Amino acid sequence: MQPAISVLGMGRMGSALAHALLKAGHPTTVWNRTPAKAAPLAAAGAEVAASVRNAVAASQVVIVNVSDYQATQSLLRDKEVAGALEGRLIIELTSGTPDGGREAHGWAQRQGARYLDGAILATPDFIGTEAGTLLVSGPSAVFEEGRNVLGALGGNVQFIGEDPGLANALDSAVLALMWGALFGALQSIAVCRAEAIDLGVLARQWTATAPVVEGLVSDLIKRSAAGRYDADAETLSSVSPHYSAFHHLVDLMEARGIDRTITGGYEAIFRRAIEAGHLHDDFASLSQFMGQPA
Repeated sequence: MQPAISVLGMGRMGSALAHALLKAGHPTTVWNRTPAKAAPLAAAGAEVAASVRNAVAASQVVIVNVSDYQATQSLLRDKEVAGALEGRLIIELTSGTPDGGREAHGWAQRQGARYLDGAILATPDFIGTEAGTLLVSGPSAVFEEGRNVLGALGGNVQFIGEDPGLANALDSAVLALMWGALFGALQSIAVCRAEAIDLGVLARQWTATAPVVEGLVSDLIKRSAAGRYDADAETLSSVSPHYSAFHHLVDLMEARGIDRTITGGYEAIFRRAIEAGHLHDDFASLSQFMGQPA
């Protein structure tokens, strides 16, 4: 028989997690602050706990997926609930900070519980599928204990390391990539609207350009990892042509009254790198200036 699991939090993601566990054959208990949100899970075969303590007491594995770590603390650090955690495995799948994960791990240990911190790199429709990606960090022995449970949630479960903060650290790094693309798309849309370019044309151009962008990003990461900041025979592009083209964008945005909040940040990084003598170095040289305060 599959181990019993309790899931705290029945938002869209928490509900998807519970459905995936039920599908995998796990006896599943769910709890939500608003009981009505748990009703569809009851219809699917889950037990609905009347309280957080009852949910914790029902299973040896407790998965938490609520709004943030503060919300998790309000649930688990209640005296009665905390007293029921001894011997249990807590899998925290709430987004948070690396230090938050480390602190939560230490607290769980003091309650006699085992702890894994995780980040979900997927929308709810990917949960329970082979493409569902979860980043997990914490003691490797505890990860091995929870591997089968995590495998029910997604086919691409990645153990990031023993440090409980690493899953959310990598999650933030990946989100930075995603938001860079999304905010870049917002700028592109603003430019197209200002210049009366149909957005369908932009969509087609993105499809054609995306492989080029992907190659540039992959090269940037590779060169930064190796510290290869000088321009060489394999350089795809140096800072100089990027900075020149960037000013064309800035001029257009100023002429059309387009918000320059994001490009102001680009400008600051460009200037710091150029003032340090990197104008003709590989674009990866800019990575040396992102880890410093402005």
